[in-house]
Amino acid sequence: MTPPDHESDLACGILDIGDGNLISFETYGIPVGKPALVLHGGPGSGCTPWHRTLFDPAKYLVVLFDQRNCGRSTPHASEPDIDLSTNTTQNLVADIELLRIYLGIERWLVWGGSWGSTLALAYA
Repeated sequence: MTPPDHESDLACGILDIGDGNLISFETYGIPVGKPALVLHGGPGSGCTPWHRTLFDPAKYLVVLFDQRNCGRSTPHASEPDIDLSTNTTQNLVADIELLRIYLGIERWLVWGGSWGSTLALAYA
């Protein structure tokens, strides 16, 4: 499987999840495809172009997002004097659910790598 051919195949956005956190997300694939959420490892990393190769964009609507304080989400964990007290598994699960509702997705397949697999189990 290959990632989208060009940037126009991607839809990117920022979701305000409250408590001063903004999560970055992107979608690609066909809008009528089976929704699939990709949860990256870490904590601390973020989604990479490699994550776009995990699902066939001709069959899936793929959602990638950078978990709170990771990747392109803000504030980032590397910022000086960052308060990470809200970066909990419970809040990450709530963030996933807020994103699902925001995108209007009823149900989705959830895939996680490394820490993302643990988060996927907590979300399930």
